[in-house]
Amino acid sequence: MKPKEASEITCAHSPDSDDAFMFYALATKKIRSRRVEFRHVLEDIETLNRKAIEDTYELTAISYHAYPYVAAKYYLMSSGSSVGDGYGPVLAAIHPYAPGEIKGKRVGVPGKLTTAYLALRLFQPDFEAVELPFDAILDAVQDRTVDAGLVIHEAQLTYAKGGFHNVVDLGRWWKKTHGLPLPLGANAISRRLDPSVRAECCRLMRESIQYALENTEEALNYAMQFARDLDAALAEKFVGMYVNQYTLDCGDVIPQAAQKLLDLGYEAGIIPHRVTVEFVR
Repeated sequence: MKPKEASEITCAHSPDSDDAFMFYALATKKIRSRRVEFRHVLEDIETLNRKAIEDTYELTAISYHAYPYVAAKYYLMSSGSSVGDGYGPVLAAIHPYAPGEIKGKRVGVPGKLTTAYLALRLFQPDFEAVELPFDAILDAVQDRTVDAGLVIHEAQLTYAKGGFHNVVDLGRWWKKTHGLPLPLGANAISRRLDPSVRAECCRLMRESIQYALENTEEALNYAMQFARDLDAALAEKFVGMYVNQYTLDCGDVIPQAAQKLLDLGYEAGIIPHRVTVEFVR
């Protein structure tokens, strides 16, 4: 029976293997708290971005690109970031375009608040964005509805099998250009919550990630149900790419990288106002 003083927190994240891995210990109650009890909601990242603008959930995954639109309502959590360190979302096409040839092309994107979209706009400002569900993008490229597609999630490891070419890896480009990892997704926590509840949520998030990293096999077995047809080896590779030391704790590097990303977005006219990233732990 739940203690009376426990606060129920709605915790929203995407149904991806990396999110499932980091939330495993919380979702299966391997880690518990007398202060907080979580109710888990699964939705795709662009839906979560839009709902964060509406202040829907107390704790939610968001794209870093969405943060300027929700900063008045949420802090960023120091644990739970998905970060590509020299790798990231891929622009894929049937035709082997050179990176410079994407100018003016129709590109399928998984939402205009995703960090992948922001990074692509910084890489090439001039393209026609066609918003599509993330899991419909490669089909749209295949049937020539769009010239290229911005690939996020597990398809980053499987697109080549479908005969698609890598036009640009945006994480690699970002690292080469700015010498920083590319912060893609974060966990955000509502400013409405009592500071002690926020601190407890941050502690639980960190402990859940730590548990998964220390109990990799059982956490991966749980995450496999969200791996969208990846075999075990590829699922493990994908989780290893996006649940790393920066996920456990953002340190100083990720706030620096996120600030750089959002400043550049503002300076390019993509983001309407400047924002200072605020992390809590």
